[in-house]
Amino acid sequence: MMPAVVMLLCAMAFVGTAVVAILVARSIRATQVIYGTSFVISSIAFATSLIQLASAISPAAESTLILPLGLPWLGAHFRLDTLAAFFLVVVDLGGVLASLYALGYGRHEHAPQRVLPFFPAFLAGMNLVILADDAFTFLLSWEFMSLASWALVMANHRDADNRKAGYLYIVMASFGTLALLLAFGLLAGPQSNYDFAAMRAAGHAPFTAGSVLILLLLGAGSKAGLVPLHVWLPLAHPAAPSHVSALMSGVMTKVAVYGFIRVVFDLLGTPTAWSSVVVLLFGGGTAVLGILHALMEKDLKRLLAYSTIENIGVIFVSLGLALAFAANDMRLAAALALTAALFHVLNHSFFKSLLFFGAGAVLTATGERNMEKLGGLIHRMPLTSCAFLVGCAAISALPPFNGFISEWLAFQAILQSPDLPQWGLKIMVPAVGGLLALSAALAAACFVKVFGVIFLGRPRTQVAEHAREVDRFSLAAMLTLAVFCLLAGILPGVIIDGLAPVTRSLIGDKMPEQMSIPWLSIVPIAESRSSYNGLLVFLFTVSSASLTAYVIHRFASRQLRRAPAWDCGFPDAGVATQYTAGSFAQPISRVFGTLVFQTRERVEMPAPGDLRPARFTVASRDLIWDGLYMPVAGAVGFAAEKLNHLQFLTIRRYLSLVFLALVILLLVLALWS
Repeated sequence: MMPAVVMLLCAMAFVGTAVVAILVARSIRATQVIYGTSFVISSIAFATSLIQLASAISPAAESTLILPLGLPWLGAHFRLDTLAAFFLVVVDLGGVLASLYALGYGRHEHAPQRVLPFFPAFLAGMNLVILADDAFTFLLSWEFMSLASWALVMANHRDADNRKAGYLYIVMASFGTLALLLAFGLLAGPQSNYDFAAMRAAGHAPFTAGSVLILLLLGAGSKAGLVPLHVWLPLAHPAAPSHVSALMSGVMTKVAVYGFIRVVFDLLGTPTAWSSVVVLLFGGGTAVLGILHALMEKDLKRLLAYSTIENIGVIFVSLGLALAFAANDMRLAAALALTAALFHVLNHSFFKSLLFFGAGAVLTATGERNMEKLGGLIHRMPLTSCAFLVGCAAISALPPFNGFISEWLAFQAILQSPDLPQWGLKIMVPAVGGLLALSAALAAACFVKVFGVIFLGRPRTQVAEHAREVDRFSLAAMLTLAVFCLLAGILPGVIIDGLAPVTRSLIGDKMPEQMSIPWLSIVPIAESRSSYNGLLVFLFTVSSASLTAYVIHRFASRQLRRAPAWDCGFPDAGVATQYTAGSFAQPISRVFGTLVFQTRERVEMPAPGDLRPARFTVASRDLIWDGLYMPVAGAVGFAAEKLNHLQFLTIRRYLSLVFLALVILLLVLALWS
């Protein structure tokens, strides 16, 4: 059976599972049945796509299928090539682990009937988007994915914050779909060639290609979380159940990245140098602003959502580099940059899913997302804390974990920028590299704060004091992802060689074969320039840490000594004297917050003898929300109020408006032709 047929059957099985979930959602065993079925279907889809990617050595390995659905003159086209196979590996592996995690986490859902039908539908939508090979099927699947995820965001619709998140998400999703519709309309042209193969074969004028690029940044960028289109993401992702949050942050944003790559690198043809400038600017700004927002957060899931924005910025910086090199026919450097982007797509799906699963475990054990009310969980949730620590190290790009590899490859691509002929790019690429380095440093600080405040120190509340380890299904999902983070970091050559067919199909070149290099090292360009060996770094780290621990315990003090901890001049042993999330971020807030957030600190100190406590308050603003979205919302409200009288017109005036609209459309069609 053709792989495309198997993948379509899996998507239909997801839809069938969603229908069954509607019927059995209120039964006692519905959670196990639906998530167990989703686990099996995702496993089959993952295995099929992985086999297809591993066997994709030529275009003949592609699998296509046309069904008599959709537009009558077009049908529904589906295609499983190397690019689709890789992103399906990401999607369906995420589905496998989210389903496994949900087998335990789902028992704590207050209203499973609002989640169970839409979870498999969400997985079906993401699979269909990647399989689609024509504009109509792509957009239909895109909307299906958006609506299913919106329903999951609105699962707890009685919460006012969740309703706000759902409303903003559906508005931004509609805006993104409109931008994609216009982009595909430009690609189809007057001939209405909505098949991707026809778009790929057709030549596109520079103005058309530029317009499509901007529309893709708006359409796919709004779903991925590019700044300034990110405002929905830190509201919607935390509102969903934690296993859905992991899918939305770790997987759905990558479906948006897939849409961008499919159009810009595949359908548009040879890129231009100026297009890379736009993508680099969006990516660099997104990376820095995303992690700055994350540093200021106290809500764990909102922090992780903002961190997703930062990682999307890293991916788009790498894609911008690939466009710059490809426009100048520097194919090896372009393949390196594209490999870095795709590797980070995979890495982010690993460690961000792991961190959201960990956040869900903390939420299950304590009922709290506010980090200021946690602490000391390493003693009560040791396995969760161990897995979460791996995720924090990976997302901070610390070797030997996987996050370091993809960001290191991105910096290796940046080092190729002096060979670019355009002076503007020669100056801009190192500047964007500086932004990338700044975001990496801030990410490390951010996740030191996260792990330290939540898992170290002493419990700040009773719920943290009485927390207990979560169920075995949740632990299995988290520990599996922790192992993946480590394996991808110490054996990156396997993944780089696995990505070679994808880069060759899009760029026409690939990185040098890595698995043939001795000692499992990786060499991006040449050994004379740079190389890295994750396995040796791992062995050195483990051996040196073990030797240090042995020497200390063997030759240093053999007895346990207890002494009062340094109290910083405050002898009160209360938990309030610990560092908090806010105090940890305060120095960085003072450096960047004045400009980025217009942060203002206020101290209210009572007069001597006044027994009232002193108060310290920090106020900050989201300048993008205040400067962009609030004026737009105000303008829409003003226009709606002024146009409100249109609903009271007579039938003759309505017919006149319809006739006028028809005339305008015919004029537009005549000019277009």
